[in-house]
Amino acid sequence: MPRANRRRPDRPLGGLVPAGMQRLEAGPDGDWIVRPVAGSGSAKTYRCPGCAQTIEPGTPHLVAWPAAGTFSPAAGAEERRHWHSGCWRARSRRR
Repeated sequence: MPRANRRRPDRPLGGLVPAGMQRLEAGPDGDWIVRPVAGSGSAKTYRCPGCAQTIEPGTPHLVAWPAAGTFSPAAGAEERRHWHSGCWRARSRRR
């Protein structure tokens, strides 16, 4: 008797956000809008402000900017920076 092929239930994402979806993060340094970038979504080289190393094209990383800009609420997007995911999580431990 052939076995029935049953579809396995989808695994929960476990808190991961699909690439391209932005979220608001509150931290001791203020509120930030954070957007993950998939490796396939990056075509340029960026410099991570956390470690001053380059983020090569094709490397998954985060883009973060203040929820409220320094000079005006709308200017926050102009202050966006590309971060390594680990550097972003460790930013509060840096001096």
